[in-house]
Amino acid sequence: MNFALYQKILAVKPIRRLLLVGMIARIPHSAAGLLLTLHIVLTQHRGFAAAGAAAAVLTIGIAVGAPWRGRRVDTVGLRRALVPSVISEAIIWTVVPHVPYEWVLVLVFVGGLLSLPVFSVVRQSLGVLASGEQRRTAFALDSIATEMVFMIGPAAGAVVATQFSTALGLTIVGLATSLAGLFLIWFNPPTRTSERDLSQSEVEISEAEDSEAACEVLVATAPAHVQEAAGELIHLPASKAGAQKRARLTGGRLMQSFSWFTAAVAAVFLAAAGAGMVLSGTDVGIVALLQVHNTASDIGLVMFFWCAASVVGGLVYGAMDRPVSPLLLLFGMAALTIPMGFAQDSWSLALLSILPGFLCAPVLSAASEKVAELVTESRRGEAMGWYGSALTAGVAFGSPITGVFIDLQGPWVGFVAVGAVGAVLALCGIALQTLRRRRRRLSH
Repeated sequence: MNFALYQKILAVKPIRRLLLVGMIARIPHSAAGLLLTLHIVLTQHRGFAAAGAAAAVLTIGIAVGAPWRGRRVDTVGLRRALVPSVISEAIIWTVVPHVPYEWVLVLVFVGGLLSLPVFSVVRQSLGVLASGEQRRTAFALDSIATEMVFMIGPAAGAVVATQFSTALGLTIVGLATSLAGLFLIWFNPPTRTSERDLSQSEVEISEAEDSEAACEVLVATAPAHVQEAAGELIHLPASKAGAQKRARLTGGRLMQSFSWFTAAVAAVFLAAAGAGMVLSGTDVGIVALLQVHNTASDIGLVMFFWCAASVVGGLVYGAMDRPVSPLLLLFGMAALTIPMGFAQDSWSLALLSILPGFLCAPVLSAASEKVAELVTESRRGEAMGWYGSALTAGVAFGSPITGVFIDLQGPWVGFVAVGAVGAVLALCGIALQTLRRRRRRLSH
């Protein structure tokens, strides 16, 4: 292990500033999920299954919107791409606390669709600013910063919800997130290598370069969004070269534009989905278990232990000389989540959260690093969008499933269920990778 790697990364001013800005921008939304759950359970007096369903709708919106937002960053630049998010965050989260549950579902879906893409922007920019062996350390630092945010956000959200009101908390989330979006627009971190060596001044992109970027990025999305890709191609310059390029893109090469999505990338997405499921299920389980014991005010305590353990795990992983498979890390995290269901009070729950928390940041770091390693830069923005979609799809699955088990049998069953499913997913991914390696050996 070489902890001096962190010093080298933090000595780079653009990376240091990016990590700080990303950390600040994540704080409001780090409390949104908890506040939404508490609002539905405490204020609207519904069960944890309903709260999990709302969280699922929110994350489905995020999953659907992530590739689109990634394309917008690639094609129109970061500043223009963030404008819809800045407006929608301020409006939606101030309205959500004052409408019935059915309208909450509609609004949180739209909110997810247009949510501020802090995750993909920071990860993509780190992929530009760091290279080679430095990238894994930079991603690990980003995961550590995220876990530090989750020490602050949920604890603050729990205090506001229990001491004041969930409506006030959700309103603060919307306004603060919008403000964070404005801060990102001002900072404007680079998301392409062509921007890396430029100054803080506005980056000017020629029409030809903009058209080329639009072709490469949008055609890569064609298998999943044919209508959107066709609409974007219409806006390319009507030159002879542009027509020839369109002819090539609408031919056989269109089917090859998704070639970056290999079996190895699919395995990483599986690990991301499993991690999201376990983490969201654990989040709901913590709130439910503390609510059963009438100690909801201790949410901050449990979150501190859970997230502090992840920070330590992230530091250890980032200083390791060799990467670890995200599927192996997911299996360990999922299996160690199960005992949390047998906690008897706030302190025992906090202590039991240490071991699975220790593997949280390494899972996310290993998966992000693997995507950056497997996908070329011309496809990385799209790949990171789909990676975020896989992660949030796992979150969407974990929350309602855990909520259903909690309403039926109690919080302990929720922990057991989400941990077991996560472990099975990891084992399936490991088995597929092993089978693929054996077939390669036999073919050679």
